[in-house]
Amino acid sequence: MPDEHRKSYFVSVNHGLIQDVRGESGEFEVRVTPDELTVLQGLLDNLASGDEYAFRRAAVPYKSADHDEAADQFDDVTVQLYQYLYQVGSGETQQMISQLGVLPKLANTGYQDKGYDGGSPTNK
Repeated sequence: MPDEHRKSYFVSVNHGLIQDVRGESGEFEVRVTPDELTVLQGLLDNLASGDEYAFRRAAVPYKSADHDEAADQFDDVTVQLYQYLYQVGSGETQQMISQLGVLPKLANTGYQDKGYDGGSPTNK
């Protein structure tokens, strides 16, 4: 789509906000079409939903968090959001996200270590 149909917005992942003007530090600048703005808002909404689910799930202390569906869901949604921010972001936004290291999933999960054999009733 031609650049004249794109508008700059500033996204605060921590607050789940998309604003017309830059506010506090740590915001990501994006240039998006109206359709891309809708996608971005949906991703932020998904992150908020996953955050609420993970918070409710955190009350169960006996299950390993890194083998929990809530943690997996939150991580996947977070990665999807940052991938999209990188895709539609300014050069500065792309650089900030690259420096965060959030896009590549961890190569060494530690699942080969003792205690992650899958046979434990506290792991799924």
